[in-house]
Amino acid sequence: MKFGTKSVHAGVSPDPSTGAIMTPIYQTSTYVQKAPGEHLGYEYARTQNPTRDALQKSLAALENAKHCVAFGSGLAAVDAIAKLLKPGDEVISTNDLYGGTYRIFTQVFGPYGLTFHFKPFDNPNDILPLINENTKMIWVETPTNPMVNIVDIEAICKIAKAHNILVCVDNTFATPYLQTPLDLGADIITHSATKYLGGHSDVVLGAAICNNDAIAEKLVYLQNACGAVPGPMDCFLVLRGIKTLHLRMKQHCANGAIIANALKNHPGVDKVHYPGLEEHPGHEIAKKQMNDFGGMLSFSLKNDTIEAAIQLMQNTKIFALAESLGGVESLIGHPATMTHASIPLEQRMKTGVTDSLIRLSVGIEDPEDLVEDLTTAIDAISTEKVDALVG
Repeated sequence: MKFGTKSVHAGVSPDPSTGAIMTPIYQTSTYVQKAPGEHLGYEYARTQNPTRDALQKSLAALENAKHCVAFGSGLAAVDAIAKLLKPGDEVISTNDLYGGTYRIFTQVFGPYGLTFHFKPFDNPNDILPLINENTKMIWVETPTNPMVNIVDIEAICKIAKAHNILVCVDNTFATPYLQTPLDLGADIITHSATKYLGGHSDVVLGAAICNNDAIAEKLVYLQNACGAVPGPMDCFLVLRGIKTLHLRMKQHCANGAIIANALKNHPGVDKVHYPGLEEHPGHEIAKKQMNDFGGMLSFSLKNDTIEAAIQLMQNTKIFALAESLGGVESLIGHPATMTHASIPLEQRMKTGVTDSLIRLSVGIEDPEDLVEDLTTAIDAISTEKVDALVG
């Protein structure tokens, strides 16, 4: 079954009681039992919910996986995966990653005895000196957030397997439309389904996906025991979003390429970070492991000041200044003060998240309008106004 057909049909079927083609929203907290322990497969909604079950089956199918466990947010999924570890364990992570993941690793799990090493994954062999008997997991984002770097998933997994280390890939930016990390050797995939999977900026939800039965059993236990579950309405909204994922991603990718090339040729732009550009250092790896290059990109201005970046973001009319990404509408953000503000300045600067770096989540609007919006906003940055702000 091809991806578009799976997006529409995988994991869902008409409601057996009514024939409803859309999965019902089972808005219930509990289920009636015929006798103690004698029920229809559902006891309590924190533990099981039919709408959530349908979503989990759909997401597993899209990632070519056996298991999916849904959570109340992407960070709740990260939290559950980290709880597979124990004090004394060590994790090697990409150094360019979502600020919320960095925060939960260092501020929440660090004090409980987990050690995290943050390293560029440009050359997979560079992680070898960090591996020791306590290394239990390698955490990968690709494309990374916000520098849109590309990590060779297959190469990392080969190293991990040689040392009996789990590999978890955050597949939020790519989605299963662009890459399926389990097929490349990863053990666990995590998603912020809030983003492209939901696709309409109207839901918060996360997921952890795997093929390993033992890992899945632990994640299901944590889902119930810790209770960070998504509500049935949230599950329904992501299920609805998935049905058009393949169509939306085609337009996100097409628009992303157009925007990247337009910015690259603008005299006011310094650097553009987009794996679809041939000069991007991860371009060839992206071609190998992805079906297209996505709708996420970042860029910096030649006027490398936070004031210029702020003025640009205030000048756009279509690109909305907001947190998050992956919706049908185009968003513009400032990682240094928004999504990555929790990362210390020194660490942030090492990864390239400068004060003028701007991140774009390119939507599905007409690309001509998006290009005009950005170029007009950049052109409107005047030296005089910026100097006044600095002064």
